[in-house]
Amino acid sequence: MGFGRSDRRRRSAPDPVALKLLVAGGFGVGKTTLVGAVSEIRPLRTEEPLSEAGRPVDDIHGVEAKSTTTVAMDFGRITLREDLVLYLFGTPGQDRFWFLWDELAQGALGAVVLADTRRLEDCFAAVDYFERRGIPFTVAVNLFDGATQHATETVRDALDLDPHVPVVMCDARDRASAKEVLITVVEHAAKVAADRREPAAT
Repeated sequence: MGFGRSDRRRRSAPDPVALKLLVAGGFGVGKTTLVGAVSEIRPLRTEEPLSEAGRPVDDIHGVEAKSTTTVAMDFGRITLREDLVLYLFGTPGQDRFWFLWDELAQGALGAVVLADTRRLEDCFAAVDYFERRGIPFTVAVNLFDGATQHATETVRDALDLDPHVPVVMCDARDRASAKEVLITVVEHAAKVAADRREPAAT
């Protein structure tokens, strides 16, 4: 018996599921770098040069070599599997651009909070933002050259994270390392969603 067009349609692969993830963290922590490292398309970047006018509000202590800053968002895309595509939105790190976060967070499955152990306090605001909105997130410690490395539990304690929040180490410049971070976020978000669907015990 031959196969008709209807059979071919049934056997064709389904359209991939598209998921939205945020990449957040403090100023100069490596958000643009991570998005650029994993994106399979040329990433959209909205970076502008740092100016003298911005020095009073942009704290570059610890990242003195940084010469540009994201003023809206970074955008990239990565296909994790044939049936799963991630759209990445990197948030601006400075307080003066916080008004953009609510728009970027709409419909997000989860988030990466990038952390720099030399300026760990810079990611407190991002952690608080996702906790208050119930958005699952993973903390990824970006291992900058020359920075002191700390155990994941030390970072967890310093950030006062709930036990279920994943903490991982990464190199935001390395595609494989950044991809593992995204996989961790997706798996964590899926578990949180499943737990929320379970009926409460009587």
